[in-house]
Amino acid sequence: MSLHSDSPPSSSRDWLFPSPAYIHSAYHPANSPKHLRRFTTTPRTSHPRTPDPRPSRTFRNDGVPASNPIPYRDFRYAGVRRRFDLSRRTERLPKRDDAGAVSGRKSEITAVSREKVCTAEKVFGFSGRVFRVRWKMAISVAILITVFSSLLHNNFSLQNQVNELRDQVSKCNISIDATSSFKQESDHRPSKNLKILALILSLTILSIPILIFKYIDYISKSRSLDNISEEVSLSKQLAYRVDAFLSVHPYAKPLALLVATLLLICLGGLALFGVTDGSLAECLWLSWTYIADSGNHSGSESVGWRLVSVSISFGGMLIFAMMLGLVSDAISEKLDSLRKGRSEVVEQNHTLILGWSDKLGSLLNQLAIANDSLGGGIVVVMAERDKEEMELDLAKMEFDFKGTSVICRSGSPLILADLKKVSVSKARAIIVLAEDGNADQSDARALRTVLSLTGVKEGLRGHIVVELSDLDNEVLVKLVGGDLVETVVAHDVIGRLMIQCARQPGLAQIWEDILGFENCEFYIKRWPLLDGMQFEDVLISFPYAIPCGVKVSSCGGKIILNPDDSYVLQEGDEVLVIAEDDDSYGPATLPTVWGGSLPKDFVVPKSTEKILLCGWRRDMEDMIMVLDAFLAHGSEVWMFNEVLEKEREKKLIDGGLDISRLVNITLVNREGNAVIRRHLESLPLESFDSILILADESVEDSAIQADSRSLATLLLIRDIQAKRLPFREAMVNQVHRGSFSQGSWIREMVLASDKSVIISEILDPRTKNLLSMSKISDYVLSNELVSMALAMVAEDRQINDVLEELFAEEGNEMHIRQADLYLLEGEELSFYEILLRARLRREIVIGYRLANDEKAVINPPVKSERRRWSLKDIFVVIAEKD
Repeated sequence: MSLHSDSPPSSSRDWLFPSPAYIHSAYHPANSPKHLRRFTTTPRTSHPRTPDPRPSRTFRNDGVPASNPIPYRDFRYAGVRRRFDLSRRTERLPKRDDAGAVSGRKSEITAVSREKVCTAEKVFGFSGRVFRVRWKMAISVAILITVFSSLLHNNFSLQNQVNELRDQVSKCNISIDATSSFKQESDHRPSKNLKILALILSLTILSIPILIFKYIDYISKSRSLDNISEEVSLSKQLAYRVDAFLSVHPYAKPLALLVATLLLICLGGLALFGVTDGSLAECLWLSWTYIADSGNHSGSESVGWRLVSVSISFGGMLIFAMMLGLVSDAISEKLDSLRKGRSEVVEQNHTLILGWSDKLGSLLNQLAIANDSLGGGIVVVMAERDKEEMELDLAKMEFDFKGTSVICRSGSPLILADLKKVSVSKARAIIVLAEDGNADQSDARALRTVLSLTGVKEGLRGHIVVELSDLDNEVLVKLVGGDLVETVVAHDVIGRLMIQCARQPGLAQIWEDILGFENCEFYIKRWPLLDGMQFEDVLISFPYAIPCGVKVSSCGGKIILNPDDSYVLQEGDEVLVIAEDDDSYGPATLPTVWGGSLPKDFVVPKSTEKILLCGWRRDMEDMIMVLDAFLAHGSEVWMFNEVLEKEREKKLIDGGLDISRLVNITLVNREGNAVIRRHLESLPLESFDSILILADESVEDSAIQADSRSLATLLLIRDIQAKRLPFREAMVNQVHRGSFSQGSWIREMVLASDKSVIISEILDPRTKNLLSMSKISDYVLSNELVSMALAMVAEDRQINDVLEELFAEEGNEMHIRQADLYLLEGEELSFYEILLRARLRREIVIGYRLANDEKAVINPPVKSERRRWSLKDIFVVIAEKD
């Protein structure tokens, strides 16, 4: 570095040891800062400054004087350098070997130093105090400069290191970029070939089905041209196979949709792999997103990418449309199966009813009453009807089901799959209803139903109760069903019941009370406390029930109605009683009862009767045989209907009736229409003891029509009888029949009812309200009574033996007796005492009806209380047939 250079020092060393020329230029008054310029430029009065006669010259770095000198001013370091000791600094300058140059410079430095010293002496003086202060300041400045210079040196060294590291990093980046670019160039060639191969493969797979269909069409056309005989084409065979696969297998459609979705994802992924830069896994995922969301391809860039993405999205829309159709069809089928009652019933110990008829309403009502004590039950109805129609018909019934749930299902009892659908093997009772219509067809269908029930592989837990229309078919059903089957012949029961009611007015209401579950009914239960007790004592052992018979265990469980008083109950025997409910009775302490004796001992003689049968039933021959057994010798049975006489005899013979073997009755045939007054007037209606109005066979399919015909016949008969009765007799009977206005037609009919008993067969329960209000006839609710019998047998199959004996031609039956057979006028007796008196006649009293009451009391609640009886009272008893 030249001593005469005007440029500032370039290194830390130059900062610490500046050149004399730099010092000279720095401390020149013209180059000093303002805060120091006042010490140099302001002249003092005592020491005026003498201008330097020598012109100021500066030199360039090469030693050549500059023509236009510009002094270097560095204001940052002017104050610092002002405090240097110039004499010492100049002594440390290095000596040059060149004598001329050194001597020249020394002369200059000496001159300058002298000039500065003189100036300092003039300005500051040379006092000791000032010199010490300046010296301390110089040392402090020197220390600060040293520290600052060291910091600057460290800064510059760190800066140099950072620059070197940057250079190295840039070199490494260049090498890495070169390597990666080389690798990309080396990998680009096989990746591109692989993408082209993937694109070709996807197009090939997509075109394979088209080629196969074209080939199939070609083969089919060639075969059709070669063969003259008509053959099924290959395309039709393939279509048939596909249709059969989709229709036979339930999961074929979802499986085909799944295969189509996976195939579209694979083809779309391969195609996207060929037109994009992504990996195969990313392309497969991207293909699924295009399928799932048709608007997801909006980010496609290239033309090929866009074409492939649009194609995949279009296929996805088709797949989701098919999926939506399958889901919609599945939901519709499920709802349709639920609506039509095709779902399975998962129940146990329920009552199953197979079939649908007019008796169903009354049957459900009786089952609901029977299940009331248990808190309700489950009844399942299966018929060949739509479920909605069945539920709508049940909703119209004005019955309180008392917690019993009724479940309807649509199906055929002849199909095992439908039977399993209603849990037939777990039902505690199965009721097979007879169909409305032809009796033989209905019984044949019941027979096939029993065959289907016996064919259930799981077996049956409960018993089968079958309603039959013809008594002749009972043997076949029992032969097929064996011990599982209990039969109830509806027409036979109703026919026998109508005959009993015709001979004993008021008995129909007694049967309604006993057969139904609303009042009292039959129950069979074992009581070990009664073992070794005679039946006479058993009769008065139940305060809230009336014993009627014994189920003898030694005879295979045979039920004996009205046994001897001396019969002793053995171990295992069960007692048949009439009670309000199965848990409402029990044996108590034996009371002390005095029976007494009968007021008179006589047998009611049989008298000849004259009975009219209006209408024709298909079991007419059975009714005639029962009447022949019941009536006295010389009785007459008139038949009035529209069936021709020759055809009538043929039907009776075909039914098994031999007219020549009739002993007690004589048949009288009359032809005519029972709803035409002129035809009825040809009959001696006033001379009949009882008239039975039957539901005619021609209209029995419609309950309303049959009841309308029966009601019209009843009104016509009563009107004709009232007109033919003498007026004097009518006036006498007016006192006993109540107060009716003079000339009232209903009064005349009520008075006429005293002369003869009319029993009307009613099918619809709603019709009984008209008859009960008019009081002009007794009635038999055939459908309701049959329903009651079916419900009782379904709850306890042993009751069927009791009902069969009570309705049979022989054995015990229900009777209505006058009170004068058991007591005297005004006599006070308890019900227990009357019960023991009736045992003297081998009868069991089960209830009574007072003279002023319209309804009988079965199983009186207080049996030990004494009361005054009237001879006009009547008693209901179980006794042997007269």
